[in-house]
Amino acid sequence: MGDFFSIAISILFHGLAMAMVLYLISVGLSVTMGLMGFVNLAHGAFAMAGGYVLVILMKQQGWPFGLALAAAVAICVVASLILERLLYRRLYGGDELDQVLLTMGLIFISVGGATWLFGPVAQSLEPPAALRGQLTFMGRDFPTYRSFTILCGALLVTALWLGLERTRFGAQVRAAVDNLRMAQTLGINTSRLFATAFALGSGLAALGGGIGADMLSVGPFYALDNLVYFLIVVAVGGLGSIRGPFVAALLVGVSDTAFKYLAPELGAFFIYALTMAILLWRPRGIFGQA
Repeated sequence: MGDFFSIAISILFHGLAMAMVLYLISVGLSVTMGLMGFVNLAHGAFAMAGGYVLVILMKQQGWPFGLALAAAVAICVVASLILERLLYRRLYGGDELDQVLLTMGLIFISVGGATWLFGPVAQSLEPPAALRGQLTFMGRDFPTYRSFTILCGALLVTALWLGLERTRFGAQVRAAVDNLRMAQTLGINTSRLFATAFALGSGLAALGGGIGADMLSVGPFYALDNLVYFLIVVAVGGLGSIRGPFVAALLVGVSDTAFKYLAPELGAFFIYALTMAILLWRPRGIFGQA
């Protein structure tokens, strides 16, 4: 019984850490797809870029973790605004196939660019000294860095929820998601709103990619290898929702960790089966609009 309890605690802890990373990366994709109706399959490239910038600044330039992470987010936000202006905006309201082809092309460009700049080998994150080792809580030891990941994720989830539920910007986003034409009729500058939401989502993806670099290793194929997980979180949670991707990330993170620990020979089979079952029950996701 003691061994079972210990295994359950370990699965829950590591699954929760993974869930926080998945949520930070995926929530921006959920909002932009729900708000803009844009199939942005290249969203994970911003997470990869955030991870690369963080690791390179820490390893090669000796920057402290906090400053390197802030720089990674800032760089990805600026890059996302440029891409949104030059590429994405041209296909708003366009054919979904065109959007898929554009963003898949961006994924392969990111693969080639990352390979050329950083090589084919994945980069590993070395946490700062203060976040290494173990924390003791209720007689059990937990990795310090993953404890930090959970705490950081929880704070950011709360801040994001308050920002989108209690602010004017959040009200505009929710109004545009619910009824874009009505929001435009009421005078909301949807062009600026789209750019801001896109930059926010990309910044969160970079933050999640940086913080989660010890779980989702940063390599050239990052955006392609993890794409299915980001899409599962968005699809299961529901487009345009804030709490939906959070519940979906918890479900995916904990379930995937448990299945891979208990039945590693089956890989990710169970998580795909679970996703199919949920979408057959709720085709628009758990919190998706009917």
